[in-house]
Amino acid sequence: MRPVVSTASDPEADRVGAWQRAVRRLLAPVQMTPLQTAHPFEGSLTAVDLGYLRVLSMEADPVRLSRNTRLVTDAPENHLALAVQESGTAALHQDGRSAVLRPGELALFDLRRPFALEQRQRFCLHLFRLPERSLGDAAAGVHRITGRAIAPAGGVAALLAPFVTGLVADAARIAAPVGDRLAGNAADLLAALVDELAGADDRGSTRDHLLPLIRRYIDENLRDPGLSPERIAEAHRISVRYLHRLFEAEETTVRKLIQQRRVEECARELVRRGRATPTISTVAQSWGFQNPAHFSRAFKAVYGHSPRHWRRVAGMTSD
Repeated sequence: MRPVVSTASDPEADRVGAWQRAVRRLLAPVQMTPLQTAHPFEGSLTAVDLGYLRVLSMEADPVRLSRNTRLVTDAPENHLALAVQESGTAALHQDGRSAVLRPGELALFDLRRPFALEQRQRFCLHLFRLPERSLGDAAAGVHRITGRAIAPAGGVAALLAPFVTGLVADAARIAAPVGDRLAGNAADLLAALVDELAGADDRGSTRDHLLPLIRRYIDENLRDPGLSPERIAEAHRISVRYLHRLFEAEETTVRKLIQQRRVEECARELVRRGRATPTISTVAQSWGFQNPAHFSRAFKAVYGHSPRHWRRVAGMTSD
């Protein structure tokens, strides 16, 4: 990772301003206050994007970063930031809680609300910024774990910490498609951490609300061959992980439901009488099946007969 900003090349009088502008651009609009003035401020900041996950590393002299109510109002944000303290000691304040962040510990802070992060010594800090919607339903519990230091001694934190810190060294060399997938992995692990620490709420009402919407969305988009769990999750502003959780009690999966509904619509169309009789392959393609052999196997799995036999026993002319 190459430094995006290094104060070494800046005039001494502009070092604080240059570093603050970089932090505002790459993390969020914040107020920056150096905590020592004995010598000119020194700091460096690097950043790499992996899909919607931004990986930042900063090393600098003691400094206070904060977002007050005015900044939150004037420059709204929709991101969260997972912090991993590499060296130095920091104090984190948010949502009425305060914690001391020591090397190796994690903390989650919400850029949508006021916070303060004070680095009391020269420090190295890794930050992983991602949209709050990428956590899906777990985003509702974020406020319960902000302002806390999280030791990666066990549970989900023990899995999350080495995963995200491993991204720091390799992020610049990761290909874009792999980066997209790794961003999703990071979001899923962070969502699991929120669920673990905040306590799994009773989300029955949320499930009852979302499932009919998702089923309707699937029915309305069956003809689109690009319909997928990823597309469905994005349309409903939830994670793919949470989408699959919604279907755990449905005795099917999202992909199986899409395939079954497509087969059912094909079956209806194959026996529909009209002036023109479309071919079996035309019907299959019109309902999102791109491979005739796959369609035939899927149809037989649902109805126990091939599409040709289904049409023939219904009295239609075979292809």
